[in-house]
Amino acid sequence: MINFEFLESNQEALRTKYLTAQPFPHLIIDGFCDEEKLNRAYASIPELENKSRDYAFANNKFEKSNYKVLSPELEELYNDLSSERFNKILSFITAKKVFVDPKNHGGGLHQGKKNSFLDMHLDFNYHPINKNWYRELNLLLYLNKNWKPEYKGGLKIRDLRTDEEAELNVPFNRLIIQQCAPYTLHGYDMTNFPEGNYRTSIATYAYQIHNRHLETPRTTDWFPKEDASFFKKQLAKNYNFLVQTKNKLFGSGTAKNQ
Repeated sequence: MINFEFLESNQEALRTKYLTAQPFPHLIIDGFCDEEKLNRAYASIPELENKSRDYAFANNKFEKSNYKVLSPELEELYNDLSSERFNKILSFITAKKVFVDPKNHGGGLHQGKKNSFLDMHLDFNYHPINKNWYRELNLLLYLNKNWKPEYKGGLKIRDLRTDEEAELNVPFNRLIIQQCAPYTLHGYDMTNFPEGNYRTSIATYAYQIHNRHLETPRTTDWFPKEDASFFKKQLAKNYNFLVQTKNKLFGSGTAKNQ
């Protein structure tokens, strides 16, 4: 499913683009998958009904973690993403020894319906089960047919160190690799897709093994817009603590996401 030959023959250029990108390391790869197979994969995706666990800082966002059951093409994509061949390519591009979580905890198929949005946030840093796995990368494959900028929903990224921001387009068959760090925010503004069309993506995460924690483990740090309500800002300020408390009492929803 993945166009491995293209990636392997362009590794040097991809590495340079990733490491020098602003506001922080990220990479756009168009034509990431075989177009014909990805079209069949897209055709197999139903309207999702399972509300995302990001509901506190997102709107009208739905997900399916075990998307590989939907079609042979999606199963092939899932297996390609967690393959040693792909891990080797990722490690070269990022100049770090990284690997994709083979169980894809917290990832999956995401579908943003009418007026969907995702506030700017930092994702969890250490894996909920494998506590020494540090999250190095978000891998976001977009499945937005005939996408236009006026549909909105472009991936917004911001560096907390400098407040420099960029917005990346999200057309069909585009993979965006985004560095995960304590300063790498991402999200998207409210969408304006035509009726019956959804902002669709597949999220996968890559890790590096840390022999010791170099950061305090967190769940999600949430950064509402300046014009957000007082209640929303207070909830965001205490969100990480509230989720950690919930996880201690009831277990991690991300850890159960298989």
